[in-house]
Amino acid sequence: MNMMKTAMLLAALTAIFMGVGYLIGGSGGAMIAFLVAAGMNLFSYWNADKLVLRMHNAHEVDERSAPEFHRMVRDLAARANLPMPKTYLIESDQPNAFATGRNPENAAVAATTGLLRTLSYEEASGVMAHELAHVKNRDTLTMTITATLAGAISMLGNFALFFGGSRNNNSPFGFAGVLLAALTAPFAAMLVQMAISRTREYSADRDGAAIAGNPLWLASALAKIAGGAKRQPMASAEHNPATAHLFIINPLNGERMDSLFSTHPATENRIAALEEMARQGGISEGPRISRETPMRSEPSAGPWGSAGRSRRRAGPWG
Repeated sequence: MNMMKTAMLLAALTAIFMGVGYLIGGSGGAMIAFLVAAGMNLFSYWNADKLVLRMHNAHEVDERSAPEFHRMVRDLAARANLPMPKTYLIESDQPNAFATGRNPENAAVAATTGLLRTLSYEEASGVMAHELAHVKNRDTLTMTITATLAGAISMLGNFALFFGGSRNNNSPFGFAGVLLAALTAPFAAMLVQMAISRTREYSADRDGAAIAGNPLWLASALAKIAGGAKRQPMASAEHNPATAHLFIINPLNGERMDSLFSTHPATENRIAALEEMARQGGISEGPRISRETPMRSEPSAGPWGSAGRSRRRAGPWG
């Protein structure tokens, strides 16, 4: 079913790409756009995850450079019956996280340093369990490819005036067609992002809460992340807005979380669903972390780094 959904999504994005190409350059433009989209689909399948990680300047960490973060992800992956994904950190004060990769065997999870400083260990566990739920549900391929193609569609729309703004352009609609492409392409790409993101977030919240063992950990984390996203801009996300739907909370500063056109469902609704899950006893069996038990800290390493990384900025479990 997920493969069918992915195929339908790629077909929709390719159709949008071709439509923009037709508005700019007629049938010739549509054919060129089709060839470009086909090439991007193939490239994205194998490389979109690496491209997204580079966009956000993520660096890989391991059990030596970020022992507690790495151990957390390893334990959660074991609970979810998943292979251990690669772990990445993004140097940003905004608390946030995302997952990427074409399948569970080639997955990666990334968290910002702001998230590790802001959240408790239990809350961070809820967030990373949410991201692993995306991996388990095989959402990451669809979401990552969408980020790549949506960015390309938006860029094509932004440059439409340059590509076809001359009087000799091949658009059957003339300059009006070029202007229409410039105005509608980013909006069409945003609609596709919305279509794949909202329902997947609710599903990942539910499955992530089951993996972590307590829905209230993720509910508390979402409230903190939403507040932090409004206060702290993330430069890499502002420069690459097409990747916004990958994150657990919309990272774009000033973006209304409950907007009709947001790539994410309203945070309040997600928290309410998790609280209802907790009231109904929606807690998985297995070992849990006690909120009353303080985390053991390595003397030379905070949660995201070892010697050389800013120990003075360590979070509550660093």
